[in-house]
Amino acid sequence: MLKYTILALVAVSCHHINAEFTVADCRDLGFIKTQLMCSSCDKLDDFGLETLKPHCKQCCTQDQQPAAQRTYAKAILEVCTCKFRAYPQIQAFIQSGRPSKFPNLQIKYVRGLDPIVKLLDASGKVQETLSITKWNTDTVEEFFETHLEKVGASSKNSYSVVEEVDDDDEEDYLRTNRI
Repeated sequence: MLKYTILALVAVSCHHINAEFTVADCRDLGFIKTQLMCSSCDKLDDFGLETLKPHCKQCCTQDQQPAAQRTYAKAILEVCTCKFRAYPQIQAFIQSGRPSKFPNLQIKYVRGLDPIVKLLDASGKVQETLSITKWNTDTVEEFFETHLEKVGASSKNSYSVVEEVDDDDEEDYLRTNRI
């Protein structure tokens, strides 16, 4: 009888150990269960926080797909030409021949905007928006090589550049400030 009681206690404790924490439990531990991705838990080792990893793993949500495998049908790089001085690496990328490697990349000049990349699905809906203010020229190119779908050789024309057109009759002062 004692064997069965001990066995039952061990079975219940093992089940409890493998069970995920509730939202309230995770909140008490300092985690937001709905926003915590399991890939983030793996990075705790890099910061000497290995002791948090078991609790983190019980509170996390499985990543849908690894970031390295996500690809998008189209990307839009939005930037203001007046910000080129602040972001010379983005200016260098745009003015080099690198954008021509990506036919599904569109460069859009938007007044006053820091450089961002909008990633779109095949239907043209924005899936992600990323700030690229701290990226260097090589990082921008590598990102597009990794995350933009490959387009067939027949449509290897070029990227497109779209300038925002205002309905104002006055001349756009940004056009006169281009480098």
